[in-house]
Amino acid sequence: MAIVSLRSIRFMFINALPGVALETEASPDVPEGKTDYPFTASNSIYTAILSRNEAVKDAKRLKNFLELRDKYVHKKVLFEDPLFPPNDSSLWYSSKFPIEFEWKRPTEICDNPQFIIDGASRTDICQGELGDCWLLAAIACLTLNDKLLYRVIPSDQSFTENYAGIFHFQFWRYGEWVDVVVDDRIPTSNNQLVFTKSFRKNEFWSALLEKAYAKLHGSYEALKGGNTLEAMEDFTGGVTEFFEMSEAPKELYKIMKKALERGSLMGCSIDVSQSCDKLKVTKDTKIRLVQMRNPWGMVLWKGPWNAKISFEDFKKNFTKLEICNLTPDTLLDDRSHSWTVAVNEGRWVRGSSAGGCRNFPDTFWTNPQYRMRLYEEDDDPDDPEHVACTVMVALMQKGRRKDRSKGAKLYTIGFTIYEMIGSQQHLQKDFFLYNASKAKCKSYINLREVSERFLTGNNDMKTDGFSLESCRSMIALMDTDGTGKLNLQEFKHLWSKIKAWQLIFKKYDKDKSSTISSFEMRNAVNDAGFRLNNQLYDIITMRYADEHLNIDFDSFICCFVRLEGMFRTFHAFDKNGDGTIKLNVLEWLQLTMYA
Repeated sequence: MAIVSLRSIRFMFINALPGVALETEASPDVPEGKTDYPFTASNSIYTAILSRNEAVKDAKRLKNFLELRDKYVHKKVLFEDPLFPPNDSSLWYSSKFPIEFEWKRPTEICDNPQFIIDGASRTDICQGELGDCWLLAAIACLTLNDKLLYRVIPSDQSFTENYAGIFHFQFWRYGEWVDVVVDDRIPTSNNQLVFTKSFRKNEFWSALLEKAYAKLHGSYEALKGGNTLEAMEDFTGGVTEFFEMSEAPKELYKIMKKALERGSLMGCSIDVSQSCDKLKVTKDTKIRLVQMRNPWGMVLWKGPWNAKISFEDFKKNFTKLEICNLTPDTLLDDRSHSWTVAVNEGRWVRGSSAGGCRNFPDTFWTNPQYRMRLYEEDDDPDDPEHVACTVMVALMQKGRRKDRSKGAKLYTIGFTIYEMIGSQQHLQKDFFLYNASKAKCKSYINLREVSERFLTGNNDMKTDGFSLESCRSMIALMDTDGTGKLNLQEFKHLWSKIKAWQLIFKKYDKDKSSTISSFEMRNAVNDAGFRLNNQLYDIITMRYADEHLNIDFDSFICCFVRLEGMFRTFHAFDKNGDGTIKLNVLEWLQLTMYA
C-alpha cells in the first residue's frame, strides 16, 4: 500500500462537556505518493510543541546553528549552504524568471550591512518581484509582538560579531519547531534585492527570513500565492480560522476582542473588485472601531477615522477576517492562557484508510478517527450564565507546497463530528449509517488546513433573535385580556412554551445548523402535541421553509405560536366539544387579524 502524505488534526478548547468522536475524511481516489515525514502518533495534551529547553534542530541536517557558525568562524570561511545553492533550482521549478540574477552577500551590496536596525517593524517589509504578499502580511503581524518575532528570528546573529555568512530562523512545522539555516547570499539584479527588502538599504532580516522560508518549501517560486493564515501558523504554531464577512456571526466583534486579549494574530483582506461604502452616523451614535495596519503602507483607508475604521464599515468593505489563535506554549512568558491544545497525527492510505466523504458509505468508516472529551465550561467573565465550551478543530494536510515541483496539489479535505458513548474501538460502518453527525466543517475545500469553531452545551443555538412578526404572534397568543401587552404571568407561560419547543427543535437539528428539514417538521409538530393532516403540512412547508426546504428557529417558533393560538381559540369557541364552531363575520375577522 502507498502512504499518502501525512495529516495532523488538532483540537483547541477552552474546557467543556460530553465527549465526541471526530472523523477525518479524505478522497477515496487519492493518487499514490510518498511522504517526506515519518508517521508518529500522539494523544497527549499539547502543552509544549517542543520543550523550551531542548535545542531546536536544523530541519534537514540535524545540526544546530551554533555548531555550524562556530565551525566557520574558526575556519575563517564564509558558510555556503549546499542544500539551497545560489542557482536556478532554488529560484523556480516551472518557468524561469525574466530577470538575470546575481546572488550577493549583504557585505557585497552595501557598506555597513545590519541584520536589524532599531527593532523590526512593518516598514522593514517591502514586497519585491515575488507574489508572496500573503507571507509579508503575516510577517507584518509578527512584528507587533517581540516575543513571537524573536522566536522566529533569533537575535543572536549579526554581520559583525561572529559573522560567518550564516543565519537561522525557526518555524513551526506540523507539530514541532525546526531551525532552518541559510547562508546570506541573496538574489539581486543591478545590485538591488529582487524579492523582499527593507526600506533601509542596509537592513536584511526580512530578506533572509524570506530566503529561509523559501528553503523550507524548496524554492522561491513555491511561495507564489498563498494564504496569510498558513504563514501565521508556521510562525506561531497556533490554530487558525477565518470568517467570510458576508457570513460573519453576530458576535464577531466580541470574537475579535477576545482574540486580541489572548494574543492572537489577525489579518483581513478585501476583494478589489468590490466598491467601498461609507457608514452614515449621527452626532450621538456610539461607534465600535477596528484599527488596521497595511504592511505595504501605500494604499490607505479613505473613509472616516483615518487610521481606524468603524466596525460596520469593516464588515461592509472587507471580504475575509483571518485569526491565528496562539497555543499556550507559543509565548515565552508565564502568562495564563485560556486555550488548551491536543494534537493527533495520522495518514490516509489508499485502499485502506482513505475512505472518502459521506457520499461513500461503504468506505467512509475506514477514515482515521480521533476522540476528544470536553470536561469544563468556558470561563467567560462577561457572561456568567454562559454554560458551554468553545472548541476549535483543525485538519491539516502536510507537504503539498513543498511538493509543488513534483506536480502536487492540495487535496479537498474536511471533517465531521459525531457524538459517541462508551466504545473505544474504531467505529464501524453501521454506526455511520444509523447516526447523524453532530457538527462538521462548513465545506470541503482545497486548503492546507480546514478549521472550524464550535460551541457545545445549552447555548449553542445560532440565531439573530426573533423577528418582529414572531414577537407580535407571541403577544397575540398570550394576550388574554386584549391589551396588546403581556403581564409577568403571561410572559412566564410564554417562556415555558418557547423552552419546551426549543428542546423539540434541538432534537431534530442533528447537524447543529440551527435549521431543521421541512420533512422533520412532521415529527416535531407531533412531539408538540399537534395533530395535522397532509394538506396542513404542505401549507407549513410553503409558508415557513426556505428555498432549501429548511426551517430556521425563528420560523419554527412562529409556526408553533400560530398553531398553539389557533387550537386554543378553536377550543374556546367549541362550546359543545363536538369539533365544530360557528362564527359570524366580525368574530372571524377579529380572530384571524389578531392571530
